[in-house]
Amino acid sequence: MSKDTIKIFNGRSNPQLGEQIAEYLNVPLGQLSIKDFADGEIWVKFEENIRGKDVFIIQSTHGPAKNILELVLILDAAVRASAKSVTAVIPYFGYARQDRKDTPRVPISARVMVDMFTAAGTNRIVTMDLHSTQIQGFANIPFDHLYSRMVLMDKIKALGLDPGNSVVLAPDVGSVPMSQAYAKRLSMYFALIDKRRYAPNKAEVMHLIGELDGKDVLIIDDMIDTAGTLVNATEAAMKNGANSVTAIATHALLSGPAVERIKDSAISKLIVTDTVNIPKDKIFDKMKIVTVSNIFAEAINRIHEGESVSSLFEF
Repeated sequence: MSKDTIKIFNGRSNPQLGEQIAEYLNVPLGQLSIKDFADGEIWVKFEENIRGKDVFIIQSTHGPAKNILELVLILDAAVRASAKSVTAVIPYFGYARQDRKDTPRVPISARVMVDMFTAAGTNRIVTMDLHSTQIQGFANIPFDHLYSRMVLMDKIKALGLDPGNSVVLAPDVGSVPMSQAYAKRLSMYFALIDKRRYAPNKAEVMHLIGELDGKDVLIIDDMIDTAGTLVNATEAAMKNGANSVTAIATHALLSGPAVERIKDSAISKLIVTDTVNIPKDKIFDKMKIVTVSNIFAEAINRIHEGESVSSLFEF
């Protein structure tokens, strides 16, 4: 990799991940000033020359919403500073759950996010484990979808579970494709929970399809928000005779009562990644955080060198 032609910059939403990506690539993290005015407006400035460079901006877009606006402003600044190319590296893509009109008179918010990043001038978007993969179709620019399974699979195998006595449990219909992919690669059984959502962030288990009696259960999902779905699935698993429950998720949002819910549940271990910055007060004994910095670093290197990104996942 030519260090003279690539520049990596960090937004403020997840600074540690950006630092690890730059360290993995052996490239110095670029100098970028970001300030908040007294009225809440954001000011950004590149403190070094990026003319003719391949620029990568690392910023997850979870709440607060200022993380999104901050990314848009950084992208615009990079374009106006005559960067050769500008890539938005978004480890967690916010608003991905609002990917369609499920009721009248609502926005397709995921499409709005893509439109904003595109309008700001970004040439490419890179993200990980989208809640809905159809979001890639909203973009008229290259959109790379990375998978956390490259690092999570090793952690799952290290648990030492017997594949013949283990089940991957999808906590809802939306997580079926991801859960089935893990079950196939791990040679484990598969089970599914049918849930009914009666309000935002509120759902209840209606049916469980599959055999869990006497088995170790893995609940795998793309994100944990308030942990209601996860804890309900755990309770259903234990009621159906599961020996143990281990939870795995890519994006640990851990909103509201999530931490206390997981602590008080029958979950024996929680494995998540660092796509979202997890505050120290939300880290607890059951939790294991796995970095995905190497995956993003490899993807950035391949994009910069004009190589295939999809070949990363041919294993």
